[in-house]
Amino acid sequence: PVRSFSRTVDISGFRKFAGSSKIVTDLKRRLAEVAPKDLSVLFLGESGTGKTFAAKLLHDNSSRKDKSFVSVEMSSVSESLAESELFGTVPGAYTGAVKRSGRFAKANGGTLFLDEIGDVPLFLQAKLLRVIQSRSFEKVGSSKTISVDVRIIAATNRDLEAMIKAGTFRSDLYF
Repeated sequence: PVRSFSRTVDISGFRKFAGSSKIVTDLKRRLAEVAPKDLSVLFLGESGTGKTFAAKLLHDNSSRKDKSFVSVEMSSVSESLAESELFGTVPGAYTGAVKRSGRFAKANGGTLFLDEIGDVPLFLQAKLLRVIQSRSFEKVGSSKTISVDVRIIAATNRDLEAMIKAGTFRSDLYF
């Protein structure tokens, strides 16, 4: 355990995160503090720094650990399919559309990891914000509202503050 604001934080669930330097121990402490809280988390950092690993460790040390950890690499999802990938579709929503669950439905009760959130198209950022705020969404082609209980963990190697200034990332989604 590590001291933190006059209380002890158990970092034993983060042993898989190698290292014992002050920086690594502080990171483990911060992860241990936030893991049990049902908060959205944003990891910022260069590629290869362990953001995906940290997201999985957060999930594994949360009350959602027995539910799904669903990961989606936003940079590899085409802009035209991103909405159906996240929210699912109903038959006839567009040519060739079939009934399909999206990543939010698959993560219900668990954690949805949005890797490279800085690559989410601007039009989809508003929809993501609405789901985060309302905990509900509609499948593509449907007007039926679906409620979800999902913890959002996101990560990016992009400079989101610069993207906000450039108008390519929503400040309300960032905050």
